[in-house]
Amino acid sequence: MRGYAYGKLTGASPQMIDLRREMERVARSDAKVLITGESGVGKELIAREVHALSTRSHRPFIPMNCAGLPETLLESELFGHVKGSFTGAYRDKPGKLEIAHEGTIFLDEVGEMTLRMQGLLLRFLETGELQKVGAERPTAAVRVRVIAATNCDLPQRIAQGLFREDLFYRLNVIQLKVPPLRERRQDIPPMIEHFLQQFRHGSTTVRAISPEAVAALTEYPWPGNVRELENVIERLMVVGHRDTIELGDLPDELRGHHRPHSPRAVESPRNGIVDELYERVTTGGECFWSTVYPLYMQRDITRTDVRDLVRKGLEEARGSYKIVVRLFNMESSDYKKFLNFLRKHECQLPFQAYRQVDRNTLLSNSNRHHASAAAGAPMGPL
Repeated sequence: MRGYAYGKLTGASPQMIDLRREMERVARSDAKVLITGESGVGKELIAREVHALSTRSHRPFIPMNCAGLPETLLESELFGHVKGSFTGAYRDKPGKLEIAHEGTIFLDEVGEMTLRMQGLLLRFLETGELQKVGAERPTAAVRVRVIAATNCDLPQRIAQGLFREDLFYRLNVIQLKVPPLRERRQDIPPMIEHFLQQFRHGSTTVRAISPEAVAALTEYPWPGNVRELENVIERLMVVGHRDTIELGDLPDELRGHHRPHSPRAVESPRNGIVDELYERVTTGGECFWSTVYPLYMQRDITRTDVRDLVRKGLEEARGSYKIVVRLFNMESSDYKKFLNFLRKHECQLPFQAYRQVDRNTLLSNSNRHHASAAAGAPMGPL
């Protein structure tokens, strides 16, 4: 599967390729979009690309941070105001919604809006009419596509009474979920190269990052996601005094996650690579698609390795591929995708054998139980 690089959105992981395809489909319509994901994953970048791919691309894209302003100022910025409506309103001023007419408005961190502002936004979404601060009546309607984003759990905020359920359904016509960087580690090396190119200017002497340093950066969990990675690369470029950044040049917290792998360990499951991968996906919080899949596609591990990994999963899941999907830290919706991958690459194992083993164990325990009862021994639980 080939990766893509559109604008600044760089990635080759299955998650980002699927997201890109969904973005292309979404861009063909004017439906409202809700982009969800952790802080720093690039939600505004996704919104900009949906706009760029749409028929509105020649019209304005107006971003608005709903968390960065107090309520009264946010209302004025979003809807505009008329002269004299408050101290300092020396002239009429159009709001972001009016400026975005025929284009796209991006409402970032919409989950941080107050309930009053949510009501005003809901009314606009229902009518398309703008009522500026200080105006006696609504002005002419505007036609604008609304893309919202949040790092909050909106259903949870609805349950807490902090977000309007009717507004959620208005915004959540189409949802695009951006995975965190730790779930798509395959994208980290090309991102590093992208940021190297971006910051390779001025008096910096840095021209490359060593493979060992790239490996350490790839293994780091990146709680700040893409934004944190960008800042780290910029800092390394500024303070670096050599042509190539080595592992020892990285901050301690970045080096601490590096686990060196020998070439033989990658080639041979007998040297523990399967056990290590299994540990990473089942208890380390890593996803099969970001940890195992890229290694297989790049031929760093073999079909036998994948089969051994699946075998370990089936043994623990007692033959249930649906449980294996959860064990390997995938979404439940990935079930068919996972099976299709296994079939295509001849890695699927018959689940019946593992269920049979489990049934035989139960039968054996049952036989021992009855034998003990016949001998007059106390009967314990099966």
